Amino acid sequence: MLVSDFDYELPAELIAQQPAPQRSCSRLLHLRAEGAIDDLVFSDLPRLVDSRDVLVLNDTRVIKARLAGRKPSGGKLELFIERIVGPREALALIRASHPPAPGSEITVGDGVRVTVQSRENDLYGVVFAQNIDCVLERFGAVPLPPYIAHQPSEADVERYQTVYARVPGAVAAPTAGLHFDAALLEAIRARGAGVAQITLHVGAGTFQPVRVGTVEGHRMHKERYWIPRETMHALKDRRVLAVGTTSLRALESAARSGELEGATDLFIYPGFEFKVVKRLLTNFHLPKSTLLMLVSAFAGRERILEAYHHAIREGYRFFSYGDAMLIET
Repeated sequence: MLVSDFDYELPAELIAQQPAPQRSCSRLLHLRAEGAIDDLVFSDLPRLVDSRDVLVLNDTRVIKARLAGRKPSGGKLELFIERIVGPREALALIRASHPPAPGSEITVGDGVRVTVQSRENDLYGVVFAQNIDCVLERFGAVPLPPYIAHQPSEADVERYQTVYARVPGAVAAPTAGLHFDAALLEAIRARGAGVAQITLHVGAGTFQPVRVGTVEGHRMHKERYWIPRETMHALKDRRVLAVGTTSLRALESAARSGELEGATDLFIYPGFEFKVVKRLLTNFHLPKSTLLMLVSAFAGRERILEAYHHAIREGYRFFSYGDAMLIET
């Protein structure tokens, strides 16, 4: 299967640079099971669910993962925390003209020392002289995706986070959840639908391009997930609506492994057999991306690309700060 089969042309002006004025006033493309498309607004979602449904939300919280730093020579660098593995230890990406060698020391913030201990592929093992959480809160920046051109602002601190974010650890937002506000969640519960939560910490690999020509040749990055037993119990005999590809990957990973927590590198592309999720709420994804392959597996490549072409014609806003679609199978 060719990666080029999942390509489409997107006008640059449709890449959303700012979120909608209010979370639930984003647009919602409803792709029905029979193929029909409805153009709605996100606040219409409650009328599309009922007591048969349970929505599964990813309650991960985005950390301020970007840190400006300097080498001993004075050269500038960026430290991007990919995963915190201890109070003062992390795995990180380092962007610099000449990356520091293992054993060297760099500084971030107002002079906080960081020792580079090891390197494996693109990731560096680093040790901070102070508690990482405190350093990130003081000096870190919101890790906006690379296709968002502006520097992170105070508004991004709030809007690039779901209203139900609870467990710190993600370096990218589970963007399908950005459209919910408290009133909308209450309206969904009032319809009799269940609302349950899982945690999957979205990693920096979510933005990595597919660098091979065939889908089967790609290897997914790993992301950590936890699923409470009460969530699995809530899914029994209900129609599972995954809010975002991250919720879907966690649920389908657990269905295959039998493990309610772990690290998943599950790669979902056409031909995949879904065991849990029946409906999917998601944003619009980049051309030739693994996320576009996932939604194509869920609904069929032709149906998805037809829906994307419709969205482009109708001026929908794309990617993390863009609009959403509800996919039925």
